[in-house]
Amino acid sequence: MQRKKTSQTKTETENRDTSDTSDTSDTGDRGRRRGFTAALLVALAPAAAGAAEPSTGGTTLLPETVVTATRTETESRRIGSAISVITGEELERRQTRFVADALRTIPGLAVNRTSTFGSSTDIRIRGAEANQTLVLIDGVEVNDPALSSQFNFGNLLTTDIERIEILRGPQSVLYGSDAVGGVVNIITKRGRGAPVATGKVEYGSFDTIETSAGLSGGGEQYDFAISGTYFKTDGVSAANESRGNSENDRNRNKTAQGKLSLRPLDILEVTVNGRWQRSKLDTDAFSTVAADDSSFSNGIEKFGRGEIKLSLLDDRWQHILSGSLFNNKLESGGGAFGDSGTEGDKTTWQYQTNFSFETPAVADATHTVTVGFEDEKESLTSISAFSAIRREIDTQSIFGLYQLGLFDRLFLSGGGRFDDNDIFADAGTWRATAALAFPETGSKLHASGGTATKNPTLFELFGFTSNFTGNPNLEPEQSTGFDVGVEQKLFGGRVVGDVTFFYNRISNLIQGFGNTAVNLDGITRAKGIEVSAKAQILDGLDVTGSYTWTTTRDGGGEQLVRRPRHIASLNANYGFLEKKKANINLGLRYNGDQRDVAFGPTRRVTLQSYILLDIAASYRVTDAVELFIRGENLLDEDYEEVFTFGTPGISAFGGVRVRFEPLKLLPGGA
Repeated sequence: MQRKKTSQTKTETENRDTSDTSDTSDTGDRGRRRGFTAALLVALAPAAAGAAEPSTGGTTLLPETVVTATRTETESRRIGSAISVITGEELERRQTRFVADALRTIPGLAVNRTSTFGSSTDIRIRGAEANQTLVLIDGVEVNDPALSSQFNFGNLLTTDIERIEILRGPQSVLYGSDAVGGVVNIITKRGRGAPVATGKVEYGSFDTIETSAGLSGGGEQYDFAISGTYFKTDGVSAANESRGNSENDRNRNKTAQGKLSLRPLDILEVTVNGRWQRSKLDTDAFSTVAADDSSFSNGIEKFGRGEIKLSLLDDRWQHILSGSLFNNKLESGGGAFGDSGTEGDKTTWQYQTNFSFETPAVADATHTVTVGFEDEKESLTSISAFSAIRREIDTQSIFGLYQLGLFDRLFLSGGGRFDDNDIFADAGTWRATAALAFPETGSKLHASGGTATKNPTLFELFGFTSNFTGNPNLEPEQSTGFDVGVEQKLFGGRVVGDVTFFYNRISNLIQGFGNTAVNLDGITRAKGIEVSAKAQILDGLDVTGSYTWTTTRDGGGEQLVRRPRHIASLNANYGFLEKKKANINLGLRYNGDQRDVAFGPTRRVTLQSYILLDIAASYRVTDAVELFIRGENLLDEDYEEVFTFGTPGISAFGGVRVRFEPLKLLPGGA
């Protein structure tokens, strides 16, 4: 689809003013005023909407338990960390197809997709870099050793996701390297009850087709879930059409995943899960700007995990032994630099034990002690026309966490970790949290603080190309951060709001410098405010909103690239008619101005702010058949998330979803 609007990118001179208010043009002022207005409306809308108490009984909108913050199932009210949850039900109501788009609604997160559907997509939490976000899928660490130790969200669809937990702040104590900004934990659905078959077919703009099918079920001694998804689109030009490019860049994606749990004894559970994905993506060349060419990128990603869980003493003492494998092969070619390929592998073994007990006579206290051991081996293979090189790194770790609850009101936790690395200096990290609840007023004060490490990547350590020399003397990046906030519930929990201030500082930041990588001098800092609110206005009508203000500076005083100062979102969902068989969802997202890098000569540019409006509607014809339709970017915004790379314009999609129990279709089926 050709755009009629012009590009919204501003350039600056290399010797620019580094202050946040350096852009003084009328366009910049209007953009900032527009951004503040949109952000304020988004942040305040849910609270304003909930000013009148609903007539029906209230129920809390927050999940009862979360796992990611402590590696054990813990009540939300006991958590001092900043954590958000996206449920599978929300994903279906919003008709969100890519996980990255769902994460745009979470406070503290900045999302940058290079261009068309399936293209490289980064997530940055609280100003940290993309490879400082740890990503888990069903317990498997999927940060790719061959991709600067980060995870590419480009092809990750929302099919069969049960929930996504987003934990913000330094988290190395429980999760090791890469968890500087936080953790994104993606959990897929488990089977329940009689076997259920599901299917979906969707078609829309850019000749986009998505089909999926699945089968799941379970009983007291087992549960299973399997699914497959096929996605294809002709997409848009990776290089921005507004800059004179017209060649559509296609994407193809096949995914299969499965999960099986067996419970031969009441105290024993064995779980295995796996995922396989093949993707093909057309891309465009980039030197000083993106431009049409025949470049492509093909990948095969596969991973799996096995876990044995033994529960003793009436489930108070748990022993968990797990092992996981991750492999990602990527080949690129068709462009001016010839063909090349990389392969990243990660093998992880872990033992964790949790012991819980109570001391009612002493402060009515509850205690949970967690201790774990981990061995992780990462390897990277790089293949080009000049060489084939393989490197690997091995890390052994021990970690512990103690959770203490006092008077069912004050909840504390503290923990530490030690990493023994076979290449560079060993590392120790710590973390502490506190939550103080006031049930009388529906209030909760929460705070957390700690340290994190980010190990140098194998590419930074050893280098694999003719124009880049590795630096084996690199030191791990070190982070110290904290946050403090207040959560408030109103109207029996039907309105919940939270305001949190955060601060993070990183030393030994690693950056490419010339033909190698170095640890930069100075301290990189990020701080900001996160605001979120949920409101159940009336029966069937829910509103959620978030706003984040972030400011960042590297050791030289420069604002970090691709970290907007202002990000906001608003979502309203209304289910109506009998049994809520009709549903309409409105989503509004605002992304403020952000800096990016232009090459040749290197200079900074400012990517203009944008607002995206999506509307989705569905109607359940029967218990087995549901029709749906969705419009995206309905304001037809022309924007860039990465300098000179394009994004899809206004688009529409529609389809049908089916759900039935196969056994009932058999003769005599009940």
